[in-house]
Amino acid sequence: MYRQRRFKQQTQPEELNRWLVSYADYMTLMFALFVVLYALSLLKQDEFTALTDSITKVFEKAPRGEANFEHLSLTPIAVNSQLATANAAAATLIAPEAALTNTAPLSDIRQQYLGAPLNTIEQDLRTALSDLIDQGVTKLVEDDDWLVIELNSALLFASGSATATSSARTVLQEISKIINPINNFLRVRGYTDNIPIRNELFSSNWELSVARATSVLRVLESLGTAPQRMAIEGFGEYYPTADNATASGRAENRKVAIAISRFGYQSAAPAFTEQNDVLEQQLQQVTQADGSIQVVPLPGGGIRITTRRDNPDAVTERQDP
Repeated sequence: MYRQRRFKQQTQPEELNRWLVSYADYMTLMFALFVVLYALSLLKQDEFTALTDSITKVFEKAPRGEANFEHLSLTPIAVNSQLATANAAAATLIAPEAALTNTAPLSDIRQQYLGAPLNTIEQDLRTALSDLIDQGVTKLVEDDDWLVIELNSALLFASGSATATSSARTVLQEISKIINPINNFLRVRGYTDNIPIRNELFSSNWELSVARATSVLRVLESLGTAPQRMAIEGFGEYYPTADNATASGRAENRKVAIAISRFGYQSAAPAFTEQNDVLEQQLQQVTQADGSIQVVPLPGGGIRITTRRDNPDAVTERQDP
């Protein structure tokens, strides 16, 4: 006869703290989210705009009716420029001091105010210059900081001349309708081929490129483009975009480019005008009582405007606290 043993079943306590695992995961995700949001809030406005423009270019669809991919600017020069920009950004993260020595100035544009978006300007220019783009005498090239309108010299000038033709004024008039309402900086750049020129007007290709850029700038100024937004750059034969060994390459290198910066010009005149108005009101308030004004220099710098003449040396004798 077997004696049956009764095993006492021990009841295990129920786990009531399992919710802490999910709660900890949730708090970790929330912490990571707020760290990313804080990092985005520290970005500068121009850097954030450049980032959004780059992302927009990647996902931007091609316009209907265009069989080529010219609007993507996937030329070797543009690709090399983008690769150089990416390498410079990577070098900045690794060694900022070394990266600063390799960066080129932005054509001496010191006012870092964003102008009109380059994507919108490019669309308007493609619509206005569609016939010239189809004929191959005009190109639109966009990189990180510039939208460049390349105009063939045969469209603007006679051979060996820097005097703008009537057709040049017609083309520039269409361009001015788009670039005049915006405040973006403009750089008019002249280029030539490598065939030397020497005549009574120009002793080198450099002078010819500068003269042609100047002529285009003068036409734009006469059409109402603000002169404080523009500057001239002459590159001569030293920055070719095509092979000068062929006739077609030399024809492509003879051009004038209008570069539109993503930065815009902002005049400081309204601020000074407002300050002058405040000073004028203060002077009027002072002269209403006595009719005379006394300007007293302060020991720590600056001046004091007063009408009191009972003790003129009181201000100068007072010592700084």
